[in-house]
Amino acid sequence: MKPILFLLLTLLFACNTQTNNEPTQQEPEALYSYDIEERLADLNIKLKPVRKLPPTVQIERVIKSGNLLYLSGNGPLTYDGELITGKVGKDLTIEQGAEAARITGINQLAVLKEYLGDLNKVEKIVKVFGMVNASPEFTKQPLVINGCTNLLIEVFGERGKHARSAVGMASLPGNMACEIEMIVQIRE
Repeated sequence: MKPILFLLLTLLFACNTQTNNEPTQQEPEALYSYDIEERLADLNIKLKPVRKLPPTVQIERVIKSGNLLYLSGNGPLTYDGELITGKVGKDLTIEQGAEAARITGINQLAVLKEYLGDLNKVEKIVKVFGMVNASPEFTKQPLVINGCTNLLIEVFGERGKHARSAVGMASLPGNMACEIEMIVQIRE
């Protein structure tokens, strides 16, 4: 009986000693098993500098609330500065619209990069709201916004999967092919 009592007291003392120790500061566990910047390079995606908004535009590109970032609508401005314009279903094919949505997604990544400094802080793409400049009879808006969705999953893996809306619009600013808003959860 005494050896069992001695063993129990030893275990109790060991457990009590561990709980009295000061907690150690550890680096937070990495969100990704790869570096997002390297992933972009592997996918041959270059983020262009974000253009400054004119002083007359009274909006923010990003608003932070808690650990969520709300990104204003962005459009398909190519790396070379050309805006992809036209109505999908009339001027553009579904494939051209999807490419415009992919470029818009890349532009949203550039906004995130500028704001966060490090895309590895992206914990989850929560929501994508995609607006397609479409002819009245066009009903395949989800196929167009898949261009952005597929990009986000390519870059962030499972963390890129998101809730989404894809709607048609009679027109968009500058006749751009699509406009996309995002909600992103980040780790501080």
